[in-house]
Amino acid sequence: MDTPPIVSPEEWEAARQQLLVKEKELTRARDALAAERRRMPWLAVEKEYVFDGPEGKASLLDLFDGRRQLIVYRAFFEPGVSGWPEHACIGCSMMADQVAHLAHLNARDTTLVFASRAPQADIGRLKARMGWQMPWYTLTDDFDADFGVDEWHGTNAFIRDGDRVFRTYFINNRGDEAMGSTWSYLDLTALGRQEEWEDSPEGYPQTPPYEWWIWHA
Repeated sequence: MDTPPIVSPEEWEAARQQLLVKEKELTRARDALAAERRRMPWLAVEKEYVFDGPEGKASLLDLFDGRRQLIVYRAFFEPGVSGWPEHACIGCSMMADQVAHLAHLNARDTTLVFASRAPQADIGRLKARMGWQMPWYTLTDDFDADFGVDEWHGTNAFIRDGDRVFRTYFINNRGDEAMGSTWSYLDLTALGRQEEWEDSPEGYPQTPPYEWWIWHA
């Protein structure tokens, strides 16, 4: 390895402060991008979709589990995918491993689910062995093709207004690699983190930072 120079504590701190300026610029740019996301137009979901879940058939609206927002990650666990039937694909499995405790998303009126074409019995077996807790549904129709995830993983965000469902955002490819934390998921959504410091449209739900942070048990 061609390593960097070895320096004094003072030189190291000066170098860190120099990079910190750029890191703060990146944080502000990320916040500004999330603010633009919250102003994205909504796309009405008019088609009916059916999923299999641990309790039977479920609609897209059912996947919200009564909450206002829904995030759906399309994971590849099904016949024809490397690792079947013992494992999901390696990338999707790594994604599942890094998902934060769901209580914190739920505290922001947001539900996260995974969806694959594997039968529920196989999904249940895999979740139990791997220690994954997220709800995981079976795709039964054209949902994956209609939402850009029939051939590659991706994350779709939705919001509901009563019984009406709208698609609000979508990322895939390297956009997915940062997902997993509560913050990365909330920044993807139409309502964001719902904290007072955020630049959001008038009337969006917002509370003081830290106020909604909870113990998961």
